[in-house]
Amino acid sequence: MDENAVAETLPMAYRLLGSREEAEEAVRDASGRPDPTAAVARACLARLRSRETHREHPWDPWDPWAAGQDRREGTGEDPLDGLTPPERLAYVLHDEFSVPYEEIAAVLDRTPSATRQLAGRARYRLRETEEMPNPDLHRQRAVVEAFLTAARNGDAAALHDLLDPEVVLRADATAVRAGLPPAHGPGAVSETLANRVSTARRALVDGAAGLACPPEGDPETVFTFTVLEDHITAVDALTDKPHLTRLNLQLQNHPGP
Repeated sequence: MDENAVAETLPMAYRLLGSREEAEEAVRDASGRPDPTAAVARACLARLRSRETHREHPWDPWDPWAAGQDRREGTGEDPLDGLTPPERLAYVLHDEFSVPYEEIAAVLDRTPSATRQLAGRARYRLRETEEMPNPDLHRQRAVVEAFLTAARNGDAAALHDLLDPEVVLRADATAVRAGLPPAHGPGAVSETLANRVSTARRALVDGAAGLACPPEGDPETVFTFTVLEDHITAVDALTDKPHLTRLNLQLQNHPGP
């Protein structure tokens, strides 16, 4: 990769990864490829996926640093760390480096429309917009209902098929302490959730389909679902009581068939 290409792609890699050393490694890995921007983006995406697989820290959707604020001084934490790898890539490349959605879509192996939605979801999570873009609640509810049905039937293949290849399970600190760890990828996410949600009851969470446990009484854990093109891209497990009180939660009175 010539000096001009390095000069153009290294800042992008650093913004995606937040580490100078990793950024330089990604640029080196992409050396000799015909499209430097796409090659570096793919190298960064691979590193982001690896990070997500090994994520250990609990997730807090209302932590101030995750609401578009700067990296916490001395902690290395970055608001972008609250995004899934595809959301992070779509947001950084498009909004900060003006890469067209069509080019980002090729890196993510998604449609331009789906890539645009990923960037929009990232803006929402970073509190740059007030509402999630273009929510299709009918399709979202159908996918969550299919997920619940598969869990109750013990149908591991159906659960797996409903999950996006990049799906993440995020859990707040109370959920992690209760034994519900973060997970990344269809296999890990379905294995973690299958038994837990099989007895859950349906719920509307801020107008979208979700699940709540236990099946009777006050909810102790609420699962929210992000759906893109009929696949679940993220599941958020909320158990901390202050988190639950912030939700507009409508519970079904019984678990149902």
